[in-house]
Amino acid sequence: MDKRLQDLADRFSQITHQYDDKHGSEQKTIYNACASLVTEHANPGPDDVVLDLGTGTGLIALALAGNAGHVVGRDISDGMIEQARSKATDRGLENVEFGFGQFRDSHYDGEVDIVVSNFALHHLPDEEKREAIEVIADRGPRRFVLGDAMFFGSSDPEEPLFGHGVDAATVGELVDVLTDAEFVVTAVERVHDQVGVLVAEQASDNAERDTLPTESMSE
Repeated sequence: MDKRLQDLADRFSQITHQYDDKHGSEQKTIYNACASLVTEHANPGPDDVVLDLGTGTGLIALALAGNAGHVVGRDISDGMIEQARSKATDRGLENVEFGFGQFRDSHYDGEVDIVVSNFALHHLPDEEKREAIEVIADRGPRRFVLGDAMFFGSSDPEEPLFGHGVDAATVGELVDVLTDAEFVVTAVERVHDQVGVLVAEQASDNAERDTLPTESMSE
């Protein structure tokens, strides 16, 4: 792991026990709304394997474990991984596992049906975002659900919602990358001018998705 990511991992490990409550009231509401949409759109079945990249303390992974066959949570922060494992143990969940992994190397070699990520991809610069999405596409999941900081308007807003560590792309840029990776974007959810959820599925010869549906949520 390069120094930039190691520094990021160390920073998150230091705030592990405060992470779940670290956002301000407005940010927390938006974050929770985004997480709920990611969980809803992931919609795994009892035979599905879900890979949660940038799992943090396991919010999404644990929410999906009740419906999925198996959930794999990956993060670069040892502290976050330990907290997620503790939560899984407390809840008696045996079909979820947590361990070290990055977007471009998840350290999981099994087949994956659904990939999810919530508020993690924005830590990568644009070129690495593209590489990460290409790696995810190469795994062949039928669905990829991305919840994150992303700009629906200006990429340089007068009132940024998030500060240090957020390198968000515009919605259009992310859709282009997903399309280039041969995903079909089937839903766009606006949670805030600077936060959204994208749902992408593997293209198929019989897919009839020429029009991109857009759903919006008020702040």
